Amino acid sequence: MVVAVTADSPADRAGVQPGDRLLTINDRVPRDVIEYQLLVDEPSVALTLDTGGLQRDVVVVKPDGSPLGVEVDSALFDRVRTCDNHCEFCFIYQLPPGLRRSLYVKDDDYRLSFLYGNFTTLTRFTEADLERVLSEGLGPLYVSIHATNPGKRTEMLRNRRGATSLRWLRALLDHGVEVHGQVVVCPGLNDDAWLEDSLAGVADQFSELASLCVVPLGVSRHNDEPRMRAHTVAEAVAVVEIVEAWQERFLATLGRRLVHAADEYHLLAGRPFPPAEAYEDVEMTEDGVGMARAFELEFYATDSGVDGEESPDGGSDERASGFFRSMEGAPALGYRAPRTCGTNGGVEAGGTDGVSLGLPVVRPRRDAPVGVLTGALGAAVLEPLLAGIGRDDVRVLAVENRFFGGNVGVTGLMVGEDVARVLADEPAGHRYLLPDVCLSNGRFLDGATPEDLPHPVEVVPADGRSLRSALGLPAPGQNRVPVGEMA
Repeated sequence: MVVAVTADSPADRAGVQPGDRLLTINDRVPRDVIEYQLLVDEPSVALTLDTGGLQRDVVVVKPDGSPLGVEVDSALFDRVRTCDNHCEFCFIYQLPPGLRRSLYVKDDDYRLSFLYGNFTTLTRFTEADLERVLSEGLGPLYVSIHATNPGKRTEMLRNRRGATSLRWLRALLDHGVEVHGQVVVCPGLNDDAWLEDSLAGVADQFSELASLCVVPLGVSRHNDEPRMRAHTVAEAVAVVEIVEAWQERFLATLGRRLVHAADEYHLLAGRPFPPAEAYEDVEMTEDGVGMARAFELEFYATDSGVDGEESPDGGSDERASGFFRSMEGAPALGYRAPRTCGTNGGVEAGGTDGVSLGLPVVRPRRDAPVGVLTGALGAAVLEPLLAGIGRDDVRVLAVENRFFGGNVGVTGLMVGEDVARVLADEPAGHRYLLPDVCLSNGRFLDGATPEDLPHPVEVVPADGRSLRSALGLPAPGQNRVPVGEMA
């Protein structure tokens, strides 16, 4: 389905309209937006459209490789390949009832891994999939490993194909496909000696991985798996120490650290975050790795760099894949979804970045005291940064996540009812900054909108530069408080 047509684009001039159903392109039925992109790159694009039940043919003539000007409603035109694993730690099983239907879909589709950075276990991967990945250059891909021992991986995925599906990871690496791996550590299941075994397995079998992220199990109050529980502090310390030891081994043998622990482990263990250079410029922030350091660099960055130094790459929540950014038809989903949806009465944009991002702007009193809303984990990162700016009128408002409960403390999972509860105890007339990462198309996960909150909020992009701009801070100097000192 065509949901938007760019004004004065080749498609617009040819008469393509929002609401048209796209039946064929150059007499082929594309399976997904990847194949769609390859087809519409041609200089002459023959479209068969269904317009209100009437079929019509349209030929679009344009320069080779130039945009067609069409946005479609789905990344996959055939059925999404759903996950047939039954992992005890799957967060989808831990969602409360009543949320949007799309949130309950478990996918294990390599195409969504390529397009959006979703992790796939490869248990439904086939020879035909491998051929397509190689022939169309679909990479990077993101693979959930969890354990390299076949028996343990079968136990974790609760799928007998878990024992053999990592052969596809080997095949991908053999053909030079960039792959990022992930291990979700479940206390008592794949930690301690099993984690050591998995990292040894990676060193022995999959050392070509671009990166390997070790992330903690998330447990909501809706979890009904008796073996699943949050880490203790001692267990978090053990994970950090195991990862650090293997980083040294990988550095000695491969010349790079390869494996990295999520920021949450360092917070729980009370350990400083590694220095920025330890993350080796590998983009892993969407997996919770290196987010604190990236935010710190952004917060202290000037237009010319960080404290006068050359500006590092990053500062964006886009993954490294260049294909998506040039793919005109793919709808923005997940963390790429639009955070706001036009003018929301009473919702203010934060800082000067609001205008450039298309966020609604209502000018608040710039001299009012400021409360920065964030999750429990975000508060641990923001508090030392904001303590060093010399402003006693700026405070961090940590939002306890009672909606999901358990050990859920990431800012992106904040919901309207929890934010409203915190704001209800706060004074009127203050500026309240809400990170856009907890919104999708202007709504929280629980369906609430910023207009439902008891005080107006300013929606600000969830990066360090935008926060500094929203606070009206001058150019950063040398006297900063590194986030690594929080512990």
